[in-house]
Amino acid sequence: MKQKKMIYYGLPLLGTLFCLIYIRAATCDIVYTDYIRLVNTYLPDVWNPEKFFVPDVLTRIPIHYLGRIVNVMLFGYSTTFDMALGAVGLGLSGLVLGMYCRKQNVGMAWYLLLLFLLFGLDKWEMLTNGTGWGHFMAFAGFYYHYLVFDRVWHGPEKKHDRIRLMVLPFVITLGMAGPYCAVYSAVMLLAYAAAWLMERTGRRKLWFAGAVCVVVPLLLYLWSNSYAVEDHAGAVDVGLLDLAAAAPDFFPRFLLKALASMVVGGETLQQWIADGVITDGMAYLLGAFLAAAYLLALVLNWKYRLYERTLMPLMLLFAGMGNHAIVLISRYIFVKENYGMSSRYALQYQAGLLGIVLTFALLWRQLGRLRAAVSVRLAAGAVCLVLFAGHGYTDYVEWKKAPYREAYGRNIEAVAVQFEQVSDEVLRETFDYRKSRPDSGAKVRSALRILKDHGWNVFGR
Repeated sequence: MKQKKMIYYGLPLLGTLFCLIYIRAATCDIVYTDYIRLVNTYLPDVWNPEKFFVPDVLTRIPIHYLGRIVNVMLFGYSTTFDMALGAVGLGLSGLVLGMYCRKQNVGMAWYLLLLFLLFGLDKWEMLTNGTGWGHFMAFAGFYYHYLVFDRVWHGPEKKHDRIRLMVLPFVITLGMAGPYCAVYSAVMLLAYAAAWLMERTGRRKLWFAGAVCVVVPLLLYLWSNSYAVEDHAGAVDVGLLDLAAAAPDFFPRFLLKALASMVVGGETLQQWIADGVITDGMAYLLGAFLAAAYLLALVLNWKYRLYERTLMPLMLLFAGMGNHAIVLISRYIFVKENYGMSSRYALQYQAGLLGIVLTFALLWRQLGRLRAAVSVRLAAGAVCLVLFAGHGYTDYVEWKKAPYREAYGRNIEAVAVQFEQVSDEVLRETFDYRKSRPDSGAKVRSALRILKDHGWNVFGR
């Protein structure tokens, strides 16, 4: 039993190591893109309270302030340090999965498939951009809250779990979730509503209190967000209803391609389309396939009353669907149907994948005892096989690209050390920072000046 526990909890460490090796192979410790804004905004005085106590502080993900202080004080503002934190955050998500799978006696083959999807390189853009390390921590927090809720509802409940239910939303929503708190809060409220309606042991006050503890930090976040100034480079000034009226097929095309990117990495799909390997129509079909997998998992949860045994797969399914919806609602303003295929959204979408596979894993043996369920098992097996093949190919492609991504960083590094001798135009093009803005190059120069004056990042080596 102890050996089995070590396996379930140890495998996420291997996944974390895999991501760290990839980061080392595909990146260079150099600031670029969104780091330019962070350097200009928060450095050099990372202890300055005026930079923290701002009205929209909760939109800036407060945990980043602590990470930034540690990074500057101990590592001279290393982007590699931030990327490593992201990999650790992904590892924490894997640990939560291990805790859940061990509790539910999920077979090792299923658990390995879950980890294979979790640590996939379809998230390469998030892994190689250290500014998003807090998002990995946030999703680990989401999954942990789902797990604790599941334990309290279905058992076995652990000591202090009820306290955790009340405290976690404040820590997660106010400390690390940022805009991702919307879907997380919606999923938790739906879960509490289900628990309240199905309650048979007199714990309705507990579920009501838990829901209140979700709503209060969410309202605080929304209040803070009301002070934020939205700044989307490249956005089109068009309303959602106006776009729906002008191009009614845009939204389903956007969603289908976003779903397709859950099977094969979005960048790979776009390259296939550009090279004529596949057509847009085939990408839509791949997205429809994933939509059907979602539907199958939802039907199985309902038909076989899996929610009476555990609610976590259903929570993950709703989280995945919610993230697809929130990406569409927040990103339609760019009027690009491929936008939702970006690697930066893979972290959000993967909740749905985990929910699909967990549903199949938990019902597999039960379905095997029912002759009428043979076709269902074949469909579930086909979905898993396609996911395994698609993610495996994506990982293969990304490993091949790793040296080129590292070379891209080396080129930025070479320009950075001589930034005083090059033009603003060169800085704008090289550092990929808001190229459409006339002050892009000047902002890059300002950030590099701060780093050089303090001997940080590339100027500290």
